[in-house]
Amino acid sequence: MVAYSPTPADVERGAHQDHSLVLVQTQSWLNRTLKIFGVIFFLALALALVFVVVWTWSTRRDAGVQTVQIEALIQTTTDKPEPHTILKRINSKPKAAIHLEGSYDEGKHSGLQWHSGQGQGFSQGGIQLQNNSIIIPETGLYFVYSQASFRVSCHNPPTSTPGSKEVEEEEEEETRPQSSPLSHRVWRFSESFGNDASIMSAVRSACSGQDARGLEEGQGWYNAIYLGAVFQLNKGDRLWTESTQLSELETEEGKTFFGVFALF
Repeated sequence: MVAYSPTPADVERGAHQDHSLVLVQTQSWLNRTLKIFGVIFFLALALALVFVVVWTWSTRRDAGVQTVQIEALIQTTTDKPEPHTILKRINSKPKAAIHLEGSYDEGKHSGLQWHSGQGQGFSQGGIQLQNNSIIIPETGLYFVYSQASFRVSCHNPPTSTPGSKEVEEEEEEETRPQSSPLSHRVWRFSESFGNDASIMSAVRSACSGQDARGLEEGQGWYNAIYLGAVFQLNKGDRLWTESTQLSELETEEGKTFFGVFALF
């Protein structure tokens, strides 16, 4: 049997081999660690890039929506029609409407007369004034209105001298403000009814109560009767007014009028 004993060279060689093995294992662990950190770094970078892209896209989308809204608002504001443009559009297809101003001449007419070409009076959309009556052109819903203004002369009781109770009562009765009932009415004739029908009316009692107190000589008592309501009217229907105390009517512009306009 041959004995083997390591020589110094062998010892040195073995020591060198163990050192190399440890060094190789250390380098392998470092490489794996670097690779893991590299993968984590690239994943984090990729996630960051994805977040930036999503955030940028979302911001641009919101900005785009806001821009569209602003442009729509600007367009709406820009397209907002001016009053004269609105009037042009209305006049291009006018609805049936008429407004009449009233007048009364006791020497010429027996009743209140209406005029479409006087003051603010006008007519459009086929509705007409014929024989002092409004003629409805088409069946539909209409708003009918009218106003009659009155100024009545009231007699205030003068200062009486002392006397008997009977004389004072008689003088008070004679000088008491006279009550003058005033009325204004709108009539309708329709072939579907076959007769005249009162569709609106009102009555006022002039020169009575608190209304007549404190009136100066010649000032008179003033009041206006206004009527207005919606009606279903038929084609060919005729509307006109009737008023009492015509001599007391105020026919200045805007005080006594009559009109109709279509709602649909």
